[in-house]
Amino acid sequence: MAETPIIEAQGLDKYYGTFQALKNISLSVQQGERVVICGPSGSGKSTLIRCFNGLENHNSGKLVVDGIEVYEGSPEIRKLRQEVGMVFQQFNLFPHLTVLENLTIGPIRVRKVNKSVADENARKYLERVQIPDQADKYPSQLSGGQQQRVAIARSLCMETRVMLFDEPTSALDPEMINEVLDVMVSLAETGMTMVVVTHEMGFARKVADTMVFMDEGQIVEMAPPEQFFTQPKTERCRAFLDQILVH
Repeated sequence: MAETPIIEAQGLDKYYGTFQALKNISLSVQQGERVVICGPSGSGKSTLIRCFNGLENHNSGKLVVDGIEVYEGSPEIRKLRQEVGMVFQQFNLFPHLTVLENLTIGPIRVRKVNKSVADENARKYLERVQIPDQADKYPSQLSGGQQQRVAIARSLCMETRVMLFDEPTSALDPEMINEVLDVMVSLAETGMTMVVVTHEMGFARKVADTMVFMDEGQIVEMAPPEQFFTQPKTERCRAFLDQILVH
């Protein structure tokens, strides 16, 4: 019997007033799978992954993440967010806390982890994202790339089962993008379940098991990377790739 997907979306619709941001979206993500979602601005990519941890509520359809049905008012949203980490375009770090404190506040307050254990875990994950020497600094003392790596480590400290990334490099200066992507590649190699919204196609080629192309709130094409990049089936996807791969 096939394994139950860790994310299962069936026929999701999402409206903002009369504007339909998501149109009949169905997508399954297996445990350990890396899915990269791409598409033009305004195609619904960020809205979709924000639905996956209840930051946005879909209007119709069914969404189950890690065995929890996600819907507006669900009593299990808090539990869901303990299992599903999210890394945003902006780093959203607490400016008045050190890097170490930013990493330990969630585990201590939400998961009730002992402080010494939380500190030890935080230092382990700072090592993983290659900035162990920054533990006692404040976010304002770090570069954008370092802050984004702290944000990734913060999600890892919650021992999440799924990581969502919403264009994690789009707010970074070009020279800082690779340091964050390198961390994400190493994370993918550990078998972490990842859903990544990005325009970084080199990263997508290296990491993705499945490519998803969205346009106007719909999934237009879904394929393994090799097929997606070399033999896109739709004219819309071909045009997008021609444009993005040139730059």
